[in-house]
Amino acid sequence: MQAWSKHTGALILVSGLALSAAQAQESVVDFDVWLNGVRTEAAGQGISENIIAVALTGIAPIPRVIELDRAQPEFTLTFEQYLDRVVPESRVAKGRQMLADNRTLLDEVGAAYGVQPRFIVALWGIETDFGRLTGGFSVVEALATLAYDGRRSEYFRKELFCALQILNEEHISPAAMTGSWAGAMGQSQFMPSSFLGYAEDYDKDGRRDIWTTKADIFASAANYLANYGWTSDQTWGREASLPDAFDPALIGLEVKRSLAGWQGLGVRRADGSDLPVREMAGSIVLPDGEGGRAFLVYGNFETILRWNRSTYFGIAVGRLADRIAGR
Repeated sequence: MQAWSKHTGALILVSGLALSAAQAQESVVDFDVWLNGVRTEAAGQGISENIIAVALTGIAPIPRVIELDRAQPEFTLTFEQYLDRVVPESRVAKGRQMLADNRTLLDEVGAAYGVQPRFIVALWGIETDFGRLTGGFSVVEALATLAYDGRRSEYFRKELFCALQILNEEHISPAAMTGSWAGAMGQSQFMPSSFLGYAEDYDKDGRRDIWTTKADIFASAANYLANYGWTSDQTWGREASLPDAFDPALIGLEVKRSLAGWQGLGVRRADGSDLPVREMAGSIVLPDGEGGRAFLVYGNFETILRWNRSTYFGIAVGRLADRIAGR
């Protein structure tokens, strides 16, 4: 892990190695040189001088962002621990209340985009606890940190320029553009590229406001799912029971069978009853590997993975949506 200090006399520890003050200062200078290149490129992309001056002045890499990038919960928790943390009973209860409180708007948005309201609420709940926790990092500074860090620099550099474009279009001010350590923004936690591609001005006020306007928040989430192939008359999947000596070659999203096909191979619902009788395909996933819980997932599950590619996340969204709906 790389660390930085604004103080020339500081001693920095990186992966157990002590860097001298001169090396630390060199790292800061290197970042400044890198940032000057970002400013030049931003100007070439049509970002205003004012946005460049305000958003890209006085920033430095944030060590805490790098720490969080290396310790994401999907990397350090078992599936059961993750599910207990992300879908607790308190969130289920709050989700049911939020669905009831916003029923008219959610039904309208759901009908407009072809996405069941319970999934919109589930994503809202898991991403920001229904708007309560949207992140306190400067989006520009966090993205600059990750773009400079090197582990996924190309991806985060692209997101940084998308964030600058959002500022340039005046959807939000630089000071108010705060979010997660990874640069995800608003109550739907869109990355800047997702905002540019899918955020909606549902209330037609001239701004795509995923920070404070529920109509835009719900519509943006639904629009994202719809654009990646959401099917409104299907669910996400269900927990399943596999027969003894189930062929491991049949596990994974790349293997698809009809429900009748899985039934014929001995797959059943978690309670041992038959699978639904319907013409649709699914795949078997084992989030904790062999010996763990099994899930039969459908196309909508793969759409959720376009939002976040973690299998843990996808199952958590589905489980919360089901629990919110009383399933």
